[in-house]
This record gives sequence, structure tokens and C-alpha cells, in this order.
Amino acid sequence: MAPVPPGIRFLASFNRDQWYKAFTFALTFLLYTSFHLSRKPISIVKSELHKNCSHVMRAPTESSSGQQPVLHPELDCSWKPFDRNNYKQLLGAMDYSFLCAYAIGMYLSGIIGERLPIRLYLTVGMLTSGLFTCLFGLGYVYDIHSLGFYVFVQVANGLVQTTGWPSVVTCIGNWFGKGRRGLIMGLWNSHTSVGNILGSLIAGYYVSSNWGLSFIVPGVIIAAMGVICFLFLIERKKIFTPLHHHQQPEPMRQGRMDPSVTHQLHESFTHSCECCASVCPSVSRCYSVTQVYPAVCLQGVVEFSLCLLFAKLVSYTFLFWLPLYITKAAHLDAKKAGDLSTLFDVGGIVGGILAGVISDKMGKRATTCAVMLLLAAPTVCHSADQIQRSLCMLLVCGGLVNGPYALITTAVSADLGTHKSLKGNARALSTVTAIIDGTGSVGAAVGPLLAGLLSAQGWDQVFYMLMTADFLALLLLLRLVMKEHCSHRKRPGVAVE
Repeated sequence: MAPVPPGIRFLASFNRDQWYKAFTFALTFLLYTSFHLSRKPISIVKSELHKNCSHVMRAPTESSSGQQPVLHPELDCSWKPFDRNNYKQLLGAMDYSFLCAYAIGMYLSGIIGERLPIRLYLTVGMLTSGLFTCLFGLGYVYDIHSLGFYVFVQVANGLVQTTGWPSVVTCIGNWFGKGRRGLIMGLWNSHTSVGNILGSLIAGYYVSSNWGLSFIVPGVIIAAMGVICFLFLIERKKIFTPLHHHQQPEPMRQGRMDPSVTHQLHESFTHSCECCASVCPSVSRCYSVTQVYPAVCLQGVVEFSLCLLFAKLVSYTFLFWLPLYITKAAHLDAKKAGDLSTLFDVGGIVGGILAGVISDKMGKRATTCAVMLLLAAPTVCHSADQIQRSLCMLLVCGGLVNGPYALITTAVSADLGTHKSLKGNARALSTVTAIIDGTGSVGAAVGPLLAGLLSAQGWDQVFYMLMTADFLALLLLLRLVMKEHCSHRKRPGVAVE
């Protein structure tokens, strides 16, 4: 009898749960990759919506003395209404429309996500997001020049895209425990940068010939992934474990709390609520968990949420404005600028993984974020000649900027969402994730808007704003950093309790 090949023996060594873990890891990775893939095109298309028309030539008229074509810089070659002098403010308003709707919707999304099946909730969100992404591209196909149309599409898309993050983080948190969570989620969170890179490449391929396809193709992709989500997503491993008659149900199911554990949960939150009183004096007690879920009372949620506000401000300003900056500063076309901007996202992949590994090793999430934020501040201050000379600067900047952002939105959110005070309530992770990322999304909305306003006074003003935000993010973590260093015993992954 022929021996079993070593590869087959290796595959057979994994049990069913391990295979489902790997499958859920890969599927949720691809699902959220499609979310970011559909967000990136707007940053690539900006330079096409308002083009540098100085290269356009007009044929000489009879009144012209020369026979050569006449340079006509005022010739209209931009896409109305972005052909105006205040085009940066208009483009910034579009970014703000999407991100402001995203920030507001994120707080609601976590609450809704607790009460609905994640698979169905995520599927509907992806299908509708694909629809609105395609609608933006159809503005080119049907020659639509109404600013209100594009703002409406951005607002609607921002709202429906909030279904993504709480859902995928809850899934991945349900399947993977705290052991090596930083490494696992650092690898998993690279979907953000992978999505940005693919979105840049797809949008860049079509931007010069038909920028509508820069949106339509990503829209079709995210809608197709929504169908795959409906067919294959496994929310949690307990779905395969039958609930016998002698087993107790989960403390909370479909938003209802088992009365037998209400008192225990209230007692466990009493200590955590002290942090709320220190942040907001009007909070003298936690509300009953049967009325308002007190996720914000977990120590560290407020600090990490506010830190993420400024960290995400920096990251999303690069996401939405870096290609346009490269186009204007380095005098490159839209495709080349989009391709070059992907170096920032490549650095983000490395930075997210590195942050996860270091925080696992040290057992100090806040300290890891603080060190990377400190190192990131000098790297965000680019100038045009630096971009042309030093491509590695974009890689380093991307790693240091996106490292803390990735760590907070994944491993830190999962740590807090599975805190021992929650008594194993799996649904709580969706709310904690939404609170942290929703607060961060406020910064994501403000950053690109400020970039649009400040860039009119010069790009240096934008980079000064980014450096300031980076230092503020660092300051907000100092209390947690001190707490980590004052603690003699901290297990990896639970540095904040």
C-alpha cells in the first residue's frame, strides 16, 4: 500500500474547528478587503474631476498671428461642478459627506448588529454599498453634474458601509481567543491596506479613459462578495454545538438579558464605572444593563476611542488626499500618482503586523501604539522633492501611521469586547467595536475636510495639522501607558482591565 503523501497528512492533522477558523479568517479578510476596495476610487478620481488644463492646446484662429497651436490654460477640461476654483473644498465636502455619515451610522450599527444575524446584516450592507458605489460611477455614464447627486450617494454609501466593521470583527473575535491575538489580527487587518492597493490599481486602470468604471467595477465586486457572505459566512463556532436541555442559554440573545445573571453583570461593572466618573462627572452610576449597555464603562474604551479619533484622522487624510497631493506636487498623472500612493498602504500592512507581534510579546497594547505614534510624527511631514527622491519614506510613514490604527481597531477592540466583566456575552463585541471605531470615524470625517480647506493655503499646512493630530493621539494614551508600566503582572492581550 502506497504511503500517504506528507501534504495530505498535514492537511488531515487539522480538526474541523481549525478548518472553520482558517475559512472564517480568509472569508472575513476578503469581505472587508472589498469594503476598502470600494472606498479608494474617490481619491484616485479626484485629479481627473479637476484636471490641470494648461497642457490643452487650441487651434489658431484667423486673428492669431502665428501658425502654431495656442496654449489655452482656461479651457474647460474638468468635470463640472468640480471645475471651479474652490474645487478642493468641494472634494473635501464629498469626503466629509461619506465619513460623517459613516461616523454617525457606526454608533447605530453596533446596536443594530447585536440584534440581527450577522450574516444577513452584513450581506444587506454589502449589496447596498455595491449599489451606491456603482451609482457614483453612473454619474459619468449619464453625464450628471449635480453636486447634490454625488453628496447624496456618498452619504448613503457611508451609512450602509457601517455594517462591515462591527460584523467582521465580531466574527473574527468569536472564533479566535486571546492567545496571539495581536499577531493574528495584525495579519488579518492587512485587508485594509490590501483593499486600498487593489482599489487604487483598479481605479487607476480606468481613470483616464472612463472614470465611471473606477467606481462601477469595485461596486460590482463588493456586491458579489455580499452574495458569497450570504452563502458561506459562519458567525461563530457555537453554531455547530447543539444546545442540550441541561445547558444554560447565553446571557444575552437577540438583545434580551437573562434575569439570573443581570445582578452579577451589574456588580462586575461597578468597578469599571469609576473610569466613567473620572471622564464625565455627570456619570455617577452605570445604568442597568437591561436598559443601556454600559460598554463605555470598560476601562480603556474612552482613551482608546479618543486616541483612534486622531489616529484615524491622519490615516484617512492620507487615504483620501495622498494621490491628489502627489499629482499636484510631483506633476504626475492620475494613474502614476495612484500607483505610487499604494506604497503607503504596503507600509501599512507591515506596520499592522509588526504592531500586533510587538504588543503580543510585551503584553502592552497602549505602549506599542504610543511608541509608533511618537515615531510617526516626523515622517508625515513630506514635501514634493522628498516624494520624488525617497519612496521608502512612504513605506515607513504608512507603517507607523497605520500600525496604531490597526491595533486599536482589531486586537484592542477584541480585548475590550471580550472583557471578563462581560461574562462571555459574544454580542457585546459588536457594540464595543462600534463605539471605538465610531469615535475614530469622527476623526476620519474631520481630517479630509480640514485637508481640503488647509490645502488652499499650501500643502505644508495640511502636514502641520497631521503632526498635531499625531501628538494628540499620543497624549491620550499616556495614562494607559503609565498604568501598563506600573503593573508588574499583565498577560498578553489583556494589558488593559
